[in-house]
Amino acid sequence: MRSKIDTKTDNTVRSSRSSEHKPLRIMKFGGTSVGDASCIQKVVEIIRAASSKGDLVVVVSAMAGVTNKLVEAAAHSEAGNRDAVATIFEELRKQHEQTVRTLLDSPGELHANMCDLLHEGDRLCQNTNQLRQLTPRTSDSISSLGERLSAPIIAAALSKRGTPSRAVDATELIATDSNHGAADPHLDLTRQNCQARLRPLLQQGIVPVVTGFIGATTEGTLTTLGRGGSDYSATILAAALDADEVIIWTDVDGLMTADPRAVPDARTISEISYREAAELAYFGAKVLHPKTLRPVMQSRIPLQIRNTFAPEQAGTRITPAGPANVRVKAVAAISDAALITVRGRDIVEVTQALSHALTDPSSPGAEVLLISPSQSHNDTCLVVHCSAAKTLADALRREFASDATPQQDEQIKVDSTVAVVTVVGQHVCTASGLIDRVFNALASENINVFPMAQAASECNLSYVVARKDVKAALTTTHREFQLGELDSQSLAASAATNGPATWLYE
Repeated sequence: MRSKIDTKTDNTVRSSRSSEHKPLRIMKFGGTSVGDASCIQKVVEIIRAASSKGDLVVVVSAMAGVTNKLVEAAAHSEAGNRDAVATIFEELRKQHEQTVRTLLDSPGELHANMCDLLHEGDRLCQNTNQLRQLTPRTSDSISSLGERLSAPIIAAALSKRGTPSRAVDATELIATDSNHGAADPHLDLTRQNCQARLRPLLQQGIVPVVTGFIGATTEGTLTTLGRGGSDYSATILAAALDADEVIIWTDVDGLMTADPRAVPDARTISEISYREAAELAYFGAKVLHPKTLRPVMQSRIPLQIRNTFAPEQAGTRITPAGPANVRVKAVAAISDAALITVRGRDIVEVTQALSHALTDPSSPGAEVLLISPSQSHNDTCLVVHCSAAKTLADALRREFASDATPQQDEQIKVDSTVAVVTVVGQHVCTASGLIDRVFNALASENINVFPMAQAASECNLSYVVARKDVKAALTTTHREFQLGELDSQSLAASAATNGPATWLYE
């Protein structure tokens, strides 16, 4: 894929292209945004307003709750619960038929297509039921039905309101590897597909409505990009089409300085850098799929997060550098973490064993969040998600089995009652006095930090606390850096640097 990174004339090129052609935006709408007929009507109005100002490609998720139902149906099929599968598909039929009847006077072909898709899903579940085995390929085919149902409905609703639109299946666009359930794109081939399939529609003034979450191998086998992957779909298409902007429409106002359920005075972040937003996604913020920013980072395409139900709100803008003069942006947490302590092993030996353990077939999907030598004793500490802790610890024990001692079981300990708290901001790990501020603030509230060296990258500082203390740790850190006041500071800094912010909707 052609990259614009490190091209000094990048801004000039974009400005020149914008003056000669209509701007191209990719707009993605999540499941709550298309949750029912009334929500879809709001989405239609947003799309119609945007399409009058430039070219537009729309990416949509399944209607709210549909993917969960499909995953549940697949699980029931494997377990042999045929009646439960039938009930789920009847619920899905009623849900989509009700939506279509409300939005359209004469659904006709759309209704027939919808029935065909539901029949396809039921057939796949029957096959799974007979075999008592749910393959990754079949799982992808079943779980993707929600997007394949929603895209034609939204395209038809747009056309009825006078905006020419066409549903496009992303299997025609996004070429991927064969890693079912978490496929990655082949960007060069995806670029070719998008230019060939979407450009002609845009030139005709037609708004393509693309199924999110879905791709296909070069052989044409359907794949999915992982749960929440519709965000990823949008940025892949943006990179493939050299879009001017991506807008993720969801049910919140944007990225926030903390989870408002834990920190009531959390505020929306007006602007943040790619790196900072990626760290927030990785360390617990659920607004973005963790892979979402990869394609736009390579192409330097700005991304906005907006609220479908409050389109007047400016939301969060994610840019290459972010605003100047705002160091700490947010604090996030992963509550379902586990601490694995390997006693009497140096970090080099543990790292080598860990490399082997992570490729062990018995521990699929295991991911190390933090790794660090302890500040006391000759220990090495690993932090992982709770779901991966036991299998990874067992794999490590097998790696050390050749020099096992009677105390072997005591050398690897698992504590599943911890949480990871992460402070995100530009250069937080090198800022003078910042680390001391964090730990002094926690100590003043009697919050203990586990005795392992804090882990940090350029824009994150992570530490481990007891899970029971995670809310207090978030609140204390948020208060220490006055993040509840960040939004006004960030807006002022951004305006001073770049002039007043401009958005799609005034």
